[in-house]
Amino acid sequence: MSSIFTKIINREIPGYIVAEDDNFIAILDVNPNAEGHTLCIPKQEINKIFDMDEALYLELMKFSRKVAKAVEKTIECKRIGVAVVGLEVPHVHVHLIPLHDMDDMRFQRKVSLSKEEFETLTKAIQNNL
Repeated sequence: MSSIFTKIINREIPGYIVAEDDNFIAILDVNPNAEGHTLCIPKQEINKIFDMDEALYLELMKFSRKVAKAVEKTIECKRIGVAVVGLEVPHVHVHLIPLHDMDDMRFQRKVSLSKEEFETLTKAIQNNL
């Protein structure tokens, strides 16, 4: 069965896509730790990050860096935190989280955004790529 990320990649369900190339997609997390929380995902459905081919893994990190720089230009924050957890969705994804304090990385405190706020944020990050 396809992961939720594969369904977004295939446009079967909507997602707030901030960046995309032939191998990767970046979407806003719909249950974000902080405003601008973005997920960088390989289009190939792979369960564990260290099962990725080394070249694809390195390209994912390069893609994630590019997206992180755009998020940092868009959202006022102290830095962009990076996490790879992988337990909630069995499809590799890199969390890019604008940090104001350490609690932003704990995946316990969430923020709510309206559809309009997600759309505005998506465009703002795209403009900073």
